[in-house]
Amino acid sequence: MSSILKYVSGDKTIWAIAALLAIYSFLPVYSSSSNLEYVVGNGTVGYHLLKHFVMLVIGFGIMFLIHKIPTHYFSGLSLIAMPVVVLLLMYTLAQGSTIGGANASRWIRIPFLGIGFQTSTLALVVTMVYVARYLSILKKQEAKVRFSQTILPLWVPVLIVVGLIFPANFSTSAMLFSLVLVLCFVGGYPIKYLLVIVSAGVLFGLLFITAAKAFPDAFPNRVDTWVSRIENFGSDEVDPQANYQVERANIAIATGGLFGVGAGKSVMKNFLPQSSSDFIYAIIIEEYGLVGGLLLLLTYLLFLFRVMVIAHRSERSFSKLVVLGLGIPFVFQALINMGVAVSLLPVTGQTLPLISSGGTSIWMNCMAIGIILSASVKGGVPNEVLESEKNPLEILSEQL
Repeated sequence: MSSILKYVSGDKTIWAIAALLAIYSFLPVYSSSSNLEYVVGNGTVGYHLLKHFVMLVIGFGIMFLIHKIPTHYFSGLSLIAMPVVVLLLMYTLAQGSTIGGANASRWIRIPFLGIGFQTSTLALVVTMVYVARYLSILKKQEAKVRFSQTILPLWVPVLIVVGLIFPANFSTSAMLFSLVLVLCFVGGYPIKYLLVIVSAGVLFGLLFITAAKAFPDAFPNRVDTWVSRIENFGSDEVDPQANYQVERANIAIATGGLFGVGAGKSVMKNFLPQSSSDFIYAIIIEEYGLVGGLLLLLTYLLFLFRVMVIAHRSERSFSKLVVLGLGIPFVFQALINMGVAVSLLPVTGQTLPLISSGGTSIWMNCMAIGIILSASVKGGVPNEVLESEKNPLEILSEQL
């Protein structure tokens, strides 16, 4: 073990939490995957468990490689990655593929691997790093920030990304937009300008919904889905068809009680279509009870606490902002998933980070954690690296 740990740097608690979540995830994924085999008829339990294992191994490989790169290199890389993300989102929105007959215009297929890639997950990571970079530059300026000077370099790229995600994935676009606003607030961006951006975002959303209602063939089923989810969440009248998943999740949570029915003994996993992804937290509570659910929640909150500690200790503004910009979304996504499972929030389709069975979302979460770990190494910018003119690949090859 010590021979392995000597190659690992950064915050050990973050490493431990990520490893703990990944190891624990095999229990609920193995249990809930029986639904995919016996009910849905989509592969075997062993296949889904092996796929989850491979995704995690690749994800931790990405995390390891990323955490070896000094943090300040991600500032420049975000400039290169932003146009690439925009092109990927445009392609994803235009190609309009389907998975299992459902609208899957948020996915593209990775050639030769045969797996789907949700480009919005990459867009979230890149956008938060890009915003952290710009805010750190603003902090260095002594002059007063003018709204006009921030429109083109900051808000135009952000709104383009959010606008491209919005038609196919409302929850992710809303989450990304909100997180950018939070990061800007933390980064000292003037509140009066943030209110202008919020107003513009709300206006854009209303115009889009109005246009989609007027021309329903342009975005089939998407707006109706958003509206029905919100209406069903706030309505006292129960629609059994619309609230099918929510009701089964509630039954699973009620069945779990204090200590749960035991590992692998969930019954509602056979009735929840998304038991291994969107509603996996309900299955966890059913099998491990309120105690198990609270322990998992505390684990994510401990991750958030360590993120705050790393940000506080970071010596450079970019390191501080990028740690917050990537750490908060990780925990925020977990809280949204848990909130949906316990009926505190309407159904959004957000997975439980490093727990839910998934594909490239695991990789993007590992990438984000890798950058956080990079920043935890002496603020992410050791002195010998600052004095070096080598590119990130040269630095990475030397450290490996």
